[in-house]
Amino acid sequence: MKRLTGVVVPLVTPLTEDDQIDVESLQKLTDHCIDGGLQCLYPCGTTGEMMYLTVEERKLAAEAVVKQAAGRVPVFVHVGAWNLKDTIELAQHAAEIGADGIGVVTPTFYAISDRGLIDYYTSVAKSVPADFPVYLYGIKQNAINDINKYVCDEVAKACPNVIGAKYSFPDMTRLQQLMTANNEDFDVLVGPDHLFEAVCAVGGKGVVSGNAMIIREHYAAVWDAIQKKDYDLATKYQRRTNVLNSVMCAINNIAAYKVILKEEGIIATTKMRRPMENLTPEQEKELLETMKKLDYKKVIIG
Repeated sequence: MKRLTGVVVPLVTPLTEDDQIDVESLQKLTDHCIDGGLQCLYPCGTTGEMMYLTVEERKLAAEAVVKQAAGRVPVFVHVGAWNLKDTIELAQHAAEIGADGIGVVTPTFYAISDRGLIDYYTSVAKSVPADFPVYLYGIKQNAINDINKYVCDEVAKACPNVIGAKYSFPDMTRLQQLMTANNEDFDVLVGPDHLFEAVCAVGGKGVVSGNAMIIREHYAAVWDAIQKKDYDLATKYQRRTNVLNSVMCAINNIAAYKVILKEEGIIATTKMRRPMENLTPEQEKELLETMKKLDYKKVIIG
C-alpha cells in the first residue's frame, strides 16, 4: 500500500464563471504542484470546498486529478461527505478510478460518540478493497467530532487498510498520541502548517498544506532539510513559510489561494462555491501587493 509522506497538497477546486468544475484549470493546477516537487495530491478536501460540491462534481474533480497526475505522484482523494452512503460511494469511486488511497473526515455537524466514529470508519474502510489505503481525518474546529488514539486503534485493528491520519488541529499532545496507535504503526500528518517541521521531528510523516500550492519551492526546501535531518536549516525555511502563510491565511485562505493562482495563470477564475466568500477587490489588491513585496517566489532563509 502506498502511504502519505512529505508535502501533501489539498487542491482548491477551480470553478468556471457559471459555477461548474473547471477541469482544464484543475489539470494545470495538478501539473503546477507536481512540477514544484511536491509529494502527493489530495483533491476534494477542505481546501477543495468539499462539502459544497455535489457527489458527481467530486467524482469529476477526482477523475481529472488522477488522470492528469498519471502516476507521477500519489493521489489520495478525500471522500468524507454529509452521510455514510455518499462517503462510501465516493470511496468506492476513488478505488475504481485508480486513486492511490483516500482520506475520510469525521462525520460533521452532529456530535458522534467514539463508538459511532469507529462504526463509521469501519464501514467505509470495509467498503473498498482490503489493500486500498485509508487515512482518518480530524479537524474538530470545523467538523465538531474529533479522532483520538482509541478510535484509531480500534479502526486499524478491524481494518488493516486504515494506516494513518491527517490531523488538522494544532495539538502536539494529541498528534503524538495518534502516532502511538496500532502499536506505533500509524502514520500521522499534520494540517497546521506551522507545525510541519516540529511534527516530523517527533515522528510525523509530513504536512497537508494548501499554502504549498502557492509557495511550492519553500515547502520542497523544508521537506528536503527534514529528510536530511538538518533541523536548523528546516527551522529557518519554516519561519519563512510562516511569514508568507500568515498573509495568505489572514482573511480567507482558500479564496486567497485562488486569487494568487489566477494571477499566476494557473486557474481561470477566483470563483468560490457559495456560500463561500470571495475576497473583495480591495482585499485581492492588498494580498497580491503584500505577497509581491515579500518576494514570495524567492526561497530564502527566514
